Amino acid sequence: MSTLILPPIPPSPRDDAMQLYRAFKGFGCDTAAVINILAHRDSTQRAYIQHEYKATYSEELSKRLISELSGKLETAVLLWLHDPASRDAEIIRKSLIVDRSLVAATEVICSRTPSQLQHLKQLYHSKFGVYLEHEIEINTSGDLQKILLKYISTPRHEGPEVNREIAQKDAKVLFKAGEKKLGTDEKTFIQIFSERSGAHLAAVSSYYHDMYGHSLKKAVKNEASGNFGLALLTITECANNPAKYFAKVLYKAMKGMGTNDDTLIRVIVSRTEIDMQYIKAEYSKKYKKTLNDAVHSETSGNYRAFLLALLGPNH
Repeated sequence: MSTLILPPIPPSPRDDAMQLYRAFKGFGCDTAAVINILAHRDSTQRAYIQHEYKATYSEELSKRLISELSGKLETAVLLWLHDPASRDAEIIRKSLIVDRSLVAATEVICSRTPSQLQHLKQLYHSKFGVYLEHEIEINTSGDLQKILLKYISTPRHEGPEVNREIAQKDAKVLFKAGEKKLGTDEKTFIQIFSERSGAHLAAVSSYYHDMYGHSLKKAVKNEASGNFGLALLTITECANNPAKYFAKVLYKAMKGMGTNDDTLIRVIVSRTEIDMQYIKAEYSKKYKKTLNDAVHSETSGNYRAFLLALLGPNH
């Protein structure tokens, strides 16, 4: 469920392009006008606006935005211009190559569906001229590398059907590979987590809890650490309840001193058109504060205005 609020009768992409051009002209940029247009257009409309802008003014809208905006607002708006797969590709490439912190790449890959990953791989190659698998091989190592490569290349079922017998067996196998033995059999975890569907893993979690008295998530936390642990946790939590998982990621980004704006921008921008209504509901339920209020107190100025426009009404 998206939180994006679109005008009842959206202007034509050409009108939007003209309004943006006007907002850029003159002394300083009319940032409020830019936010007002872009934060209320869906993925398809944004693509048409960019096309019209280039056709009319012989300039990429993204390039113009780079020269007109700055800081966190610029980062958020530029990321928002993309369609979902292209945005994921940008986030992963930046995480693997520029930041060298693999958290964003791990989170994005391990929270997407098999069909989303299929599309992402094709787009990554056409956009950057290199295979995503190759980038992962070069920029990661160890168990994280193994799970990411297997996760993006294994076809998984996406439906709700679950073979209860196999799910129960998987729960036992994971217990034996982890908590029951000294050390961890990472290979088994990688195999089950990358080959099973989301619905199946949710059933495995449920059986695990019934049989061993605590969650599979807790077992994963005890058995795996670092980004490999993050990959396993992301897979298992997104199998159970992706909205709850992203609510927690947002909470952590704003907790304590300072705000992790990269995470805040990444999650809000990439989930707005997917399940942000659910994420907001989970956030309020768990943290007794609305996500809008939390974002309002952690951000300021036009950057705050843009994020709040994407989040929709405060409830």
